[in-house]
Amino acid sequence: MNVNFTKHVNEGYQLAEERAARYFTSLYNQVRNKSYVPALTEDIQIWKRKHVRGYSGVSFFSRGKKKPDTRDYYRYIQWLNYTGKLDDYLDRSVSYIYLRDLGKTLDSPVTQNRIQRTVADLNKHLLKSTNTNKGESPEFMNLAGVYRWAQKEGTEAAVIWLFKKLRSVASHIPEGMSAEHAQRKLIKIILGVVLHVMDELGDAASPGERSRRLDEAIRLGYSYGLTYPFIDDLLDSQILTLQEKAQYSDLIRSALLSGAVPELGVWTGENVKLIHYIHSELTEAFEYIKQHQSPDTQQTFFEQSYVFFHAQDIDRVKALTQPDYTNEELYIPVILKSSSSRLIARSVISAPEDAGFEERTFFFGIYNQLADDFADMEQDLKDGAVTPYTYYLQYHEQRPDLINPFELYWAVVANLIRSVYDSNAKVREVILDRVINGLKRFKERAGAEKYNKTMGMFAAGFPELNQLIQKMVRKADDVDFFDKLLRDRMVEHLKNDAREQEDFHTTFKSARTLINSELKFVKPQGITAMKEQLIDAANYSLEGDGKRVRPILTWVMGVYEYGLESEAIIPLLRSLEYMHTASLIFDDLPSQDNASTRRGRETLHQVHNSATAELTGLYLIQRAIGEQASLTRFKAETVLALIRYSSQKAEDMCMGQAMDLDSKGKNLTLEQLNMVCFYKTGVAFEACLVMPAMLAEASEAEVIALRKFAYHMGIAFQIKDDLLDVEGDTDVLGKPVGKDVANNNSNFVSILGTEGASKEMWEHYCLATEALQAIPRNIPFLKHLMNYVVNRER
Repeated sequence: MNVNFTKHVNEGYQLAEERAARYFTSLYNQVRNKSYVPALTEDIQIWKRKHVRGYSGVSFFSRGKKKPDTRDYYRYIQWLNYTGKLDDYLDRSVSYIYLRDLGKTLDSPVTQNRIQRTVADLNKHLLKSTNTNKGESPEFMNLAGVYRWAQKEGTEAAVIWLFKKLRSVASHIPEGMSAEHAQRKLIKIILGVVLHVMDELGDAASPGERSRRLDEAIRLGYSYGLTYPFIDDLLDSQILTLQEKAQYSDLIRSALLSGAVPELGVWTGENVKLIHYIHSELTEAFEYIKQHQSPDTQQTFFEQSYVFFHAQDIDRVKALTQPDYTNEELYIPVILKSSSSRLIARSVISAPEDAGFEERTFFFGIYNQLADDFADMEQDLKDGAVTPYTYYLQYHEQRPDLINPFELYWAVVANLIRSVYDSNAKVREVILDRVINGLKRFKERAGAEKYNKTMGMFAAGFPELNQLIQKMVRKADDVDFFDKLLRDRMVEHLKNDAREQEDFHTTFKSARTLINSELKFVKPQGITAMKEQLIDAANYSLEGDGKRVRPILTWVMGVYEYGLESEAIIPLLRSLEYMHTASLIFDDLPSQDNASTRRGRETLHQVHNSATAELTGLYLIQRAIGEQASLTRFKAETVLALIRYSSQKAEDMCMGQAMDLDSKGKNLTLEQLNMVCFYKTGVAFEACLVMPAMLAEASEAEVIALRKFAYHMGIAFQIKDDLLDVEGDTDVLGKPVGKDVANNNSNFVSILGTEGASKEMWEHYCLATEALQAIPRNIPFLKHLMNYVVNRER
């Protein structure tokens, strides 16, 4: 361990602690002598002129249309625009982000100009979104929307990397932790770091420099944000034993004090796999941040990180059963952790020193922390967590020396408005908007009775001021914030997405089980030995570990979306899998791709011979046609049209395979490759979507939209296959990797490279997702199927 490094980090903590103690003493004195009350009362009186209106002050429009529930995201945005409130709403929201996250003052012309431009861009985007979106989540909450932003900024590689990382994190969040809130906080940190970089870049940066810096910001934001789910939330949860928590905390502390991540060491128990994953991921993140720190900011970063962690750790080990914590012990760690968390977001990008930012951020942090602790008070009390509020609730009757945290909160508000921001009118407006909004939200969540009881206890020390505050809570309007709307929407989106994903996997599994049970051919008695051999060969190919994506897609669309009877479309499901399996048998032949394994077992021609394989493929095709002709519960003309369509798609697939074979050893263009893989792969997906739509007699417009979706899905599927052929695992895939290279085949990776192929795959992912907008029904299964296509490992 570097002794000097450790010494500097410890000294940094001591200096921060001394500063926090001075700040606390100042706030304590203001609470004790009530010196903040006159100034705050005056500020609220000024503020209320804009927010408490008589009848004459209410616009004609706002009288004519009732305010919708903010949980109805698009209707709420439309209402804000309809009533002329949208610009003010966005202005205070963006201004608050500049205050809280970027540490800006609002009296700077440069800052005001940036705020106004951001508001104008948001306004344009939101109004366009409300007009085009059919109630789905906002674009920035879905992968396609984020990737489209990445394309504009030239950060596709970083965003593809981030998608993979976030998916991995989500899969490793253990039960007992809130997956939605862990992911939300991680995403919030990433956005915060990106905002800092965008602010640092300004308007002068070249496109190349902007792209490079934003790429770095995304990776740095993830690397820093990872500490929230896998350090803070994990240590706050009950996942680890007390011994594990102590061992894990020592590990983190050692890394921050030495500047190097120690080896994990011996770890036993049921959390071994989780800890090994976290240690590996945090080590990678730690090293990435270190490598991207400039020499003159690295020490600052580690000092601030240690302040944050150590202050959190001090708070974490407090017990609500301990009755003798001093006010200093309760509040100084809060000041330290709340200020350092945002200071890190700036130091992690090696931003130049800014004394004004650091000063404002230091004083601002506790304001947010006390507001958050107030909102989370009930849950914290249930969890036995020590916060200024829970501790006051527990001991204020026995401990008259305890500071009322609600009163301290108002002292912080007054200090920010008057001392930190010099009574700037816009700062007063934004901060008091936020304060009253927080109380309104708490009242709505807790109910009036509980709210009044809480206020009766916490606000007893300043009755006149409280009377004014409560009047504002009852009567003031226009205090909502966009980031709160997004927070609520994101949490709901993540919960809903998790439900849909679980439904997708459940449906996929049950449909696969159903289809597998229907595929095997039964050998009638008295058949010839040769036919028996043919059936055995067909069953051998069908019994492999196939994904069954195509018939599953048909079953879901037919039964779930079009209301067809499951029994009625079983023949169609068989026909699709028979056709697909036949195509694989032909594809694997020595005369074509010469594959040795398929679906986790030897290919058919390896078990028998090429002639048997060819005949089995033909046999399966004929049986597929017979199955389609068995769709007797539908109109005869509809079934005939379906068979004609199916034969045309089979022709297309043959043409695609012929084109693929003819391309061996040739350098195809991207356009040619798209055509080959669509005919090879995409037409089968199209058939799976279009055939149940035909049976349900869906409109032509819907069929066109389904075809477009299938086109892009098919290409994305093939690109993923090409990537897996380079990066995949033979044991997982069930077939050998490197097949295309061995066969001298052109594919997306050979033409575009791994990174280029990934970008092309995500482009088709976006186009497929956008095609869904034209389908006059919301089909979550297709959305999650696209996620499966680009994220699968086999």
